Amino acid sequence: MTLASSHSERVEAHGLSGSDRDDALRLECGVFGVWGHPQAAGVVALGLHMLQHRGQEACGIAAYDGTKFHTERHMGHVGEVFSGPDVVRRLPGFGAIGHTRYSTSGGSFLRNIQPMFADLETGGIAIGHNGNLTNFLYLRRRLVAEGAIFQSTSDSEVILHLIARSRKPNAVDRFVDALAQIEGGYALVALTNDMLIGARDPLGIRPLVIGDLDGRLVLASETCALEGVGARFVRDVEHGEVVVISDKGLTSLRPFPAAKARPCLFEYVYFARPDSVVNGRSVYGVRKRMGARLAAETGVDADVVVPVPDSGVPAAIGFAQASGLPYELGIIRSHYMGRTFIQPTQGVRELGVRMKHSPNREVLEGKRVILIDDSIVRGTTSVKIVRMVREAGAKEVHLRSASPPILWPDFYGIDMPDRQHLLAANKSLEEMRRMLECDTLGFLSVDGLYEAMEAGPRDPDCPQFTDHYFTGDYPTRLVDQDLAANAEADQPDRQLSLLVSA
Repeated sequence: MTLASSHSERVEAHGLSGSDRDDALRLECGVFGVWGHPQAAGVVALGLHMLQHRGQEACGIAAYDGTKFHTERHMGHVGEVFSGPDVVRRLPGFGAIGHTRYSTSGGSFLRNIQPMFADLETGGIAIGHNGNLTNFLYLRRRLVAEGAIFQSTSDSEVILHLIARSRKPNAVDRFVDALAQIEGGYALVALTNDMLIGARDPLGIRPLVIGDLDGRLVLASETCALEGVGARFVRDVEHGEVVVISDKGLTSLRPFPAAKARPCLFEYVYFARPDSVVNGRSVYGVRKRMGARLAAETGVDADVVVPVPDSGVPAAIGFAQASGLPYELGIIRSHYMGRTFIQPTQGVRELGVRMKHSPNREVLEGKRVILIDDSIVRGTTSVKIVRMVREAGAKEVHLRSASPPILWPDFYGIDMPDRQHLLAANKSLEEMRRMLECDTLGFLSVDGLYEAMEAGPRDPDCPQFTDHYFTGDYPTRLVDQDLAANAEADQPDRQLSLLVSA
């Protein structure tokens, strides 16, 4: 989402080497907005609560009361900083947007928390952004050369600068003019003096939905947030669409040439809440079908199917049902582990897995266990869980990933390691099995994932989804990556080298 929260800087901020870093994938952001509600900030706070899984380190809200904008941005969970009736008093207004994000902790990153606000010639504007621009560095360098002064290292600020410099006659046209210059995967919400704007990238990589809350229109990253505030799902914002919500209602704009949608598969594999519906597909249903297909492709003689909670649960249910094996909670997850827990040494980091996951010995002892996880990234967490299951008495441990092997990094908003740190990109299946200390190892195939999506076989000439992390088939140009490669080859200034180290 930002340069400051690139992979390398996150590792540096926590004092971890690449091999010691947390194995979990993180999606950078969730966005929410509402127009025409007398307690808009309160509605947004509730919506952000429901999107906490999309970003657990920082959050912010911007509201407009008809006279001026009110903004608050904080490190911490939504419930820690935006709870109670005083939210509306602190942030009065009938229009509001909010943002929750993943980032490293520490005051040095406060400047990157969203929504970001600016006073422009056409009036105030606040922007919240989910995703990542693949030409951010190119645009930022151009803007700096033209005299722009940046207060953050967020790609959202680039969008503000592009809007400010546009010579179009009104706020909507300036917003569209800025969108025409950016590339990548994004879902945007923006608040101006007289409207709420939503936009989705031309391929629909990142999700955005429209809801109706007693006649007031709502924008959210996922349908679960609509449910949380009592809003009715209306429809998805279409890929490449810009929606303008004002006192006059909703206006839909299609400012760019039509393209075939390619939504992100990892929304279904991992990121979206299982009770959400993304692009018309139940996330829970897709994950169960992934598990069933995984059983068909990698079945093995065993006694029990055990999920790695919580994200592995639906796939494990599908696997158990398809294989006829009992499904049991062999691992219990703690939901009360503090987000500020610091792991200063390798020994304490090892204990961190047991703080989050505990073995259920009664289920595991003496059993041949099929362990279902949503994905395997580095393998650092997986090997600890396999060891834990063995120590609890399991006779055999058969590890299964409900997603295909992750072979390539992401540049569209997923905090994913460099390719050199992706386990499947650097080892054979047998090498991975030995490293993970399991009896057998299996992954869902790419075609199996497409079947779970009920999308038919993958079309290699025109893929139906964004699936580059499995296939290397990136859906857009990677301008900044090319810039980085050229800079390294030409021995550029050190500042650029540091900026592009992701």
